[in-house]
This record gives sequence, structure tokens and C-alpha cells, in this order.
Amino acid sequence: MGKNTTAERESVSIAVLTVSDSRDETTDTSGHYLVESVKQAGHRLADKKIVIDDVYKIRAVISQWIADESVNAILVTGGTGFTSRDSTPEAVSVLFDKTIDGYGELFRYLSYQEIGTSTVQSRAVAGLANETIIFCMPGSTGACKTAWSKIICEQLESTHRPCNFVGVLKTRAQQL
Repeated sequence: MGKNTTAERESVSIAVLTVSDSRDETTDTSGHYLVESVKQAGHRLADKKIVIDDVYKIRAVISQWIADESVNAILVTGGTGFTSRDSTPEAVSVLFDKTIDGYGELFRYLSYQEIGTSTVQSRAVAGLANETIIFCMPGSTGACKTAWSKIICEQLESTHRPCNFVGVLKTRAQQL
């Protein structure tokens, strides 16, 4: 895993995707939470979209962002459950060059402390694709808060030690 040794803090360009058959911009509380969290952490919002839970529509948006040199990270909320329409892990996992197994494991551990055994129904996944980091989390705002505040925020913080993911992103983040 890359280790960033830069003393100055760097910002990351992050895209947010909400996967939902029922949410729109007025009801997308999870997507809005992630957008605000990205900005509050001093990062740049590259883009935000909502797409229905369809493997190929999810892949199309993610693939576009992976190919975009200006996007360093992608946060995906929704579609990680077990209903017949939940397809985010299937859509995104095949795009990974490397998986980040510890993310899903740690998310479920932390989530267990909040919601108990219901966390086994979370298929949170993460990986690297074309040197772009992708974090997929459940669609509830509570799950997004857990993922962002307890895992993702630190891993996208260039000064976090002993290591973070900023050093392995395709386009080096900008110094603040």
C-alpha cells in the first residue's frame, strides 16, 4: 500500500453516486450527506449523480469516472443489500484492479455496534480501479455516516498515519 510522506495536507477530487430506484435530488439524504462531508473535509466534489439500481447503468457512470483523470475517488451509496434489485457489488467489483477487503470487514464490525446482526446484510465493498479508489456503502444515511466518519475520511486524509490511500491515487491530490 502506498504511503504518502507529504507533510502538507492534500485535497482529493471525489465523485458521489447514489444508487436508488426511489430517490431523487430532493430525497437523496445519503448522497447529500456525503457531498457535505466531502466539502467539510476540504476535498473537491468532482460530480454527483443518481442512477437506478441497474448493473449496466451503475457500471457506465463508474467507468466514466474511473477513466476521468480528474476523479481520484468515488463514493457509492445504495444497492448493497440482498433484494433482487440490489446490484452495486456485482456492478462495481468487476471493475476493480485490486479489492480492499478490509473496508467491508471493518464497516460490518463498526456497523454491528450500531445495528447488531442486521449488518450481515451489508455487502459494502471497496477497491482500486485505474488508480481510482471506490467505496460502496449501504443507502441509509446512518450507514453513510459510519462509513465516512469512521473509515473513509481518514483514508482520504493525506496526513493520516501510518498510511492512507492518497499516495496511490492516479492524479495526485492538490495541496491545500
